[in-house]
Amino acid sequence: MDDRKETKRRRALSRWIKRGLLATVALGLLALLVKAMLPKPVPVDLAVAEKAPLRVTVDEDGTTRVKDRYVVSAPLTGSLARLELDPGDSVKQGDVVARIVPLAPPLLDERSKQSAEARVAAALAAQRQATAQVERAKANQEFVKKNIERARSLADKGVAARESVDQAELAERTAYADLESSRFGAKVADYEVEVARATLGRLGKKLKPGSEEQFLVKSPVAGRVLKVLHKSEGVVQAGTPLVEVGDPAALEIVVDVLTSDAVEVLPGTEAVLGEWGGAPLPARVRIIEPSAFTRLSALGVEEQRVNLVLDPMGPAEPWARLGDGYRVKAEIVTREKADALQVPASAVFRRDSGWAVFRVEGQVVRLSPVQLGLRTQRRVEVVAGLEPGARVVVHPSDRVFDGVKVSAR
Repeated sequence: MDDRKETKRRRALSRWIKRGLLATVALGLLALLVKAMLPKPVPVDLAVAEKAPLRVTVDEDGTTRVKDRYVVSAPLTGSLARLELDPGDSVKQGDVVARIVPLAPPLLDERSKQSAEARVAAALAAQRQATAQVERAKANQEFVKKNIERARSLADKGVAARESVDQAELAERTAYADLESSRFGAKVADYEVEVARATLGRLGKKLKPGSEEQFLVKSPVAGRVLKVLHKSEGVVQAGTPLVEVGDPAALEIVVDVLTSDAVEVLPGTEAVLGEWGGAPLPARVRIIEPSAFTRLSALGVEEQRVNLVLDPMGPAEPWARLGDGYRVKAEIVTREKADALQVPASAVFRRDSGWAVFRVEGQVVRLSPVQLGLRTQRRVEVVAGLEPGARVVVHPSDRVFDGVKVSAR
């Protein structure tokens, strides 16, 4: 009797154990099913809002060019001897750059003589005008020197801002450049008078057949040969360009920008030149040309653009590696802030009539309206709606919305 009870008890215990195991397995499967059905966190890229310097720039391609260049042309019609100069050769003022011998029949005629006399008169008038410009540039330079002394004195006393001294120094450099340019123009005018007088004297002579007389074309200034425009020997007409002379060390940079960007740029604005093959070089805007022009973009859209002329700044050694017509990438600073709270521009998106970001709190995303300040192509300033250290979603997809769980990718 006891054996039977013990057997029943064991059988009942075995049944309860089996039922317990089945219930445990069922609960495990149910838990796995529930876990599989729960939404998984969306993998996202995150960025941290942080304070750092922020610069708003106008980025455009530019080209270097020699400030003062002179194209030496044939002063009269004749037979040009082959030029011995090559691009890069140094020339001094008065050096012979070309030789022209007369053609047969002789070049003498009354009309040519009268034309040469008129050219001499015009050259003399241009010479007087160039002399007056030099005097005006000297007077302006003297005035600027006095002005910068006053500005430095006032700045040392704390009466005027340091910015006024910077403006005065910029004016001094500009005045010096204007004076050098005026002197260059005066030299060119003197050369034009010499050429005109020489041409008049040349036309007044009768040349015998087979004469070895030749007209020497001289360089009006000291510099280097930038281009040889007519290398080979042959007949040239009066006014034919022969060589181009200038000083490659006296460079300026020309950058054409959209007129909508040009209105934010002022003379004296700082710029940085890069992508020329070396370290970035500092520059400063000197002139914003008053007349714009139309240019087709790469997409065939007409754009209104205007040229900005920049002056090189800093030591002259790095600039010596650049020449005439070199390409550079100009970054012209329009606005900047030293401690702007900023996030990547790809984290900000339009929301109703304003801007918003997805801020991460723990593992949950919250939609946060924000107000923006300075903006660049890669970074934007957040003036309200975020605190430093806040994490935001970069490039949010359509799977990201307010309240969804996310995980850092």
